Amino acid sequence: MKAFADISGGRLTAAEYDKNFADIKPPLTTLQAQVESARCLFCYDAPCITACPTSIDIPGFIRGINTGNIDGAANTILASNILGASCARICPVEILCEQACVRNQEQECRPVLIGQLQRYALDHRRDKSAQPVSRAPSTGKQIAIIGSGPAGLSAAWHLASKGHDTIIFEAADKPGGLNAYGIARYKLSQDTVDEEIRYLMGIGGIELRCGTAIGRDIPLSELRREYDAVFIAAGLQAVNHLKIDGEDREAVRSAVDYIAELRQCDDLAKLPVGRRVVVIGAGNTAVDIATQSRQLGAEEVTMVYRRGPEHMSATDHEQHVAKDHGVTLRHHARPTRVLHTNDAVTGVEFERTYTDEQGNLSGTGEYFTLPADMVFKATGQAFIPEPFDDDETLQLSNGRIHVDDQFRTSLKNVYAGGDCADRDDDLAVVAVQHGKLAALAIDEDLKAQEGQ
Repeated sequence: MKAFADISGGRLTAAEYDKNFADIKPPLTTLQAQVESARCLFCYDAPCITACPTSIDIPGFIRGINTGNIDGAANTILASNILGASCARICPVEILCEQACVRNQEQECRPVLIGQLQRYALDHRRDKSAQPVSRAPSTGKQIAIIGSGPAGLSAAWHLASKGHDTIIFEAADKPGGLNAYGIARYKLSQDTVDEEIRYLMGIGGIELRCGTAIGRDIPLSELRREYDAVFIAAGLQAVNHLKIDGEDREAVRSAVDYIAELRQCDDLAKLPVGRRVVVIGAGNTAVDIATQSRQLGAEEVTMVYRRGPEHMSATDHEQHVAKDHGVTLRHHARPTRVLHTNDAVTGVEFERTYTDEQGNLSGTGEYFTLPADMVFKATGQAFIPEPFDDDETLQLSNGRIHVDDQFRTSLKNVYAGGDCADRDDDLAVVAVQHGKLAALAIDEDLKAQEGQ
């Protein structure tokens, strides 16, 4: 008999699934938005603006809410961040704008709820098709964009606003990238993602070609020949391997792949989930898969990280979310092998670790085992350069595409941004800013080339 082999799912009622995957941050009511907006001091030279990767005029849009000018507030947001609706839900505001808020002091108890006010403004604008700017006259230029995640969508919109035609090539069956496939379902609904993309494309001049992979269906060299510029926003396509015995078992899954499957699943009861789940990793993706495993009916979920809690990349807020959902966090342990009987996973063996004064990680030689029937790998992602092999070499840095301050790559008229580029943090809001800045650089370079 296989130990811990029941990973068939379907342990909860439909009502329990609905409750578990409901919006983790319920939207503000009109009264709550009024009260919260009144807490803003409308600072001159506001630190929250500096802390926002897309430089939204935060006091400006909050003043709009406070004075009843919701459409004006929404336009202020969208002019800086065209993906403001999704970012309002998924941004780690606790380490960005809200951390910088002058109300974020002990005597004030908490910062202004900037993220929730941003969501309120965008959810309550009267004309949800109105664009913050009008599209400029057509330039006759065509730009190819590889990837329809936050960076690609942002670049497409900003290029379209300048009058350029943009064609987005997306390998997946539907657009959205990280937002559609990589975010916990309780943070961002698919309806919000779809509505935001429809709105963004409403500016005109944007064509979307899904199911088209660069390298498989069309080479980069062909895009370079046919288009005036190319923007690579391919994200990170691979998951780092554990490189341990038993990793190839069916019940050892990539957290990224499972979250993508979960987001596109119409019947959560059909998703397989273990009763005892071990998650290896300590980032936000690890928190997402650990929390959602509990929401799917797992009885025990443990996140294990090789270093101490101070090194975890998951924010304090995310860690509290995991703990609030009954997830156990364990530190200073690294996996050495996945235990299994025939095809059934039975547990994971770990070696206890320690970090010396120089920050080097070492094993102690002491081992322990956690029982498990399902294991998720959430140990980071990597960029795969092979699909972008061209007549010329695309220069990489630290395993990602090297770009300059204008997001130019080593190839002429080829730009890159988002997670696949060797800049900044891997955050959706940062990717949105990359797309915006790259679009402005492409526009300026095209104008300069015409003037030659």
